[in-house]
Amino acid sequence: MKIGFHTDAFNSHAFSFEKALAWAQANDVHYIEPGLIDGACWIHGLGYFPHVALYEDPALLLRKMEGYGVRFSQVDAAYPLSGKDGPSRGLPYVLKSIPWARHAGCDHVATTDGLHAPEGLSDAQAMDLMKRSYEQIIDVAEAYDVTVTIEVHGYFTTDPDRVEQMLGFVDSPKLRMNLDTGNSFIAGQDPVAFCERFLDKISHVHVKDVSESLADSLRGKDTGIAISQCAIGDGVNAQNIRRCLELLRDRGYNGVLSMECEGQGGPLIEKSLAWLRATLSELGIPEEK
Repeated sequence: MKIGFHTDAFNSHAFSFEKALAWAQANDVHYIEPGLIDGACWIHGLGYFPHVALYEDPALLLRKMEGYGVRFSQVDAAYPLSGKDGPSRGLPYVLKSIPWARHAGCDHVATTDGLHAPEGLSDAQAMDLMKRSYEQIIDVAEAYDVTVTIEVHGYFTTDPDRVEQMLGFVDSPKLRMNLDTGNSFIAGQDPVAFCERFLDKISHVHVKDVSESLADSLRGKDTGIAISQCAIGDGVNAQNIRRCLELLRDRGYNGVLSMECEGQGGPLIEKSLAWLRATLSELGIPEEK
């Protein structure tokens, strides 16, 4: 399996994307997952935000990343598709992200739903809206040979039965799941059962632990964690992560494990990296670099 990280880890420390690349190089990590910005943003333009913008030339960015020995595992275009503005805002954003990703040497684009039940829509209406969006998204994804993942993050996607419906919106190998071990846990689900049910659909993984205090206050009451303040391996979700890795190993998964945690300028995510590497070694899973 491959190890990467989401650049969300460095949001609070005002890293630039290039500084995140330098961290990856220094820690022998070769896969990176940023969010995508559709338009200009002052904090990004000033170099205080570790994500990338669609106005950046993808070929030149790819060349820069190659200089650090890093490539994209996935780009995050996860504007909620379940709300009333899903077709007007989320859909064009995702459609624009797919060709950009391909030109940047990236073959995975993440999508998701909203954290809460969509205002002014029944669940059935929201599902129908998303189905129509994903039909258009997958047409473009197939043309560019890009895999679109549905991330376990929100009101619908942390419900296994709803996820099964969503993965069936389109009969295409280009529609797959981004398993998130932390979001499934905080939503009150069993991450191991979640992983086992969708093993054949998982194409990218967010590895996220949960602190005991956060679990006590929010588990079963929320659907997603913006960023975990807990190093991977230090929380109450560590054994679930380990078991998910075993299941993925036995199924032959060889994709990316993208770490998600608050970086604290480096130390917390470095601790997470050490735990993940040690756990892969204990489980007999080679790290592909």
